[in-house]
Amino acid sequence: MKFGIVGVIAFVIDYGLMNILLMFHMHNVLATSISFFVSLIFNYLASMKFVFKHRPDMARWMEIAIFFVSSFIGWIMNEVIVWLSTSWMPHDSMYTMHTQYVIWTNVGKLVATAIVMVWNFVIRKWLLDDTHTNAMNRLKSADKRLTPEQLEAKWERSFSHRLGVWSLAHTPKGWPK
Repeated sequence: MKFGIVGVIAFVIDYGLMNILLMFHMHNVLATSISFFVSLIFNYLASMKFVFKHRPDMARWMEIAIFFVSSFIGWIMNEVIVWLSTSWMPHDSMYTMHTQYVIWTNVGKLVATAIVMVWNFVIRKWLLDDTHTNAMNRLKSADKRLTPEQLEAKWERSFSHRLGVWSLAHTPKGWPK
């Protein structure tokens, strides 16, 4: 729920700023890049405050690295999709066919938003949220659920936990853990 609320607010920031920049005839890839990074700053601050809690088994630098690397990949997906949405139009279409250019940019942005949202949710859930093992267990019927000991063992074998432990062991001296 919190992930969705933060995402909706970030979308409004991203989509609104992109359209404001497009009204000033900014190229759609540049406009979406600027709006993406402004909404990313909001998304990071809100996600770390309200959505994802700091994990004691992972260093803060690793949490930040995961967030920004996954966001960088999402930004690339976003830009490619938006570029493709108007790449078929004439070179000067941002001036000569401005309305169609804005419409097709918005269509591309909606498609990109859906794809990047799924990407962000999956990668962050997998690498930043250590509760996914228990959540999946609760979805099973009562007779097929794992015991607390089995859940603990599964969590300790998870890539997310092993990455977190590795990050703690490799945190430079003086950095917050």
